[in-house]
Amino acid sequence: MKVAVVGATGMVGEVMLKVLAERNFPISELLLVASERSVGKKLRYQDKEHTVIGLADAVAAKPDIAIFSAGGETSLEWAPKFAEAGTTVIDNSSAWRMDPTKKLVVPEINAKELTKADKIIANPNCSTIQMVMALAPLHNAYKMKRVVVSTYQSVSGTGVKAVKQLENEIAGVDGEMAYPYPIGRNALPHCDVFEANGYTKEEMKLAREPQKIFNDKTFSVTATAVRIPTSGGHSEAVNVEFEKDFDLADVRKMLHETPGIILQDNTDTNTYPMPIYAHDKDDVFVGRLRRDETQPNTLNMWIVADNLRKGAATNTIQIAEYLVENKLV
Repeated sequence: MKVAVVGATGMVGEVMLKVLAERNFPISELLLVASERSVGKKLRYQDKEHTVIGLADAVAAKPDIAIFSAGGETSLEWAPKFAEAGTTVIDNSSAWRMDPTKKLVVPEINAKELTKADKIIANPNCSTIQMVMALAPLHNAYKMKRVVVSTYQSVSGTGVKAVKQLENEIAGVDGEMAYPYPIGRNALPHCDVFEANGYTKEEMKLAREPQKIFNDKTFSVTATAVRIPTSGGHSEAVNVEFEKDFDLADVRKMLHETPGIILQDNTDTNTYPMPIYAHDKDDVFVGRLRRDETQPNTLNMWIVADNLRKGAATNTIQIAEYLVENKLV
């Protein structure tokens, strides 16, 4: 495979290169691509030095797969150009997620929908991915009616500037602000920009994307997204109402047996998911399972994942692996 990583110098781009190497993705030629200001930079991949090239040169090279993590505007402009050249694009931005002509894919859930004709494939939002991973087996068994989710999202979800802001605040250093307020010793109920309905863009991604992934609009999702002073890993408190009743033992068994899920749910030993232990791992961690005692058929759960890995880079590369394994590229 001739593979292009677009946005290779960014935070997610760096993790993508790490995951490609860890998973031994079959690469015959690697193109590291970034904006004009990064062209000419040297990056290492598997002990070999690569020179960063620009987008136009990358399109001309006609890679088999282009993995994008370069922001929505770049994706909207350049993904179609790669697609026209015959490249299959897997895009990590929000640009194509809700486009009805594009697939929104979590491989464990809906990769079977992919065909050779899909030249631009969307990677869901990081918070959506970990939530639907945990909900998928339960939805199949009990059918969801309504989901209420509150997120506790790390600063790495915003990017390098936000991580630096937190580090500066911890060190007592004045520096550039990624947020309108301090993030250290604080919680900001403000992830992404506010929309006309009073929700943030992040909250609306959580509301809309699961319906598209499951190809099911019979359930609803409402969200509150909060930024907290952790450097990596997103956490979610999820309350889900089902049409059918459930047994907690069955729920635990189902989640335990689901590939990509690790169940950490033992209050006797204080065993529950935490972002500090999800760091650098590809699994989604689920715990604090308990029945909502205020209404029937309703479950509370706590879901944690590394937002830069399964929430971004790993999911993207799993899509690429599926395409290769099934000869769709």
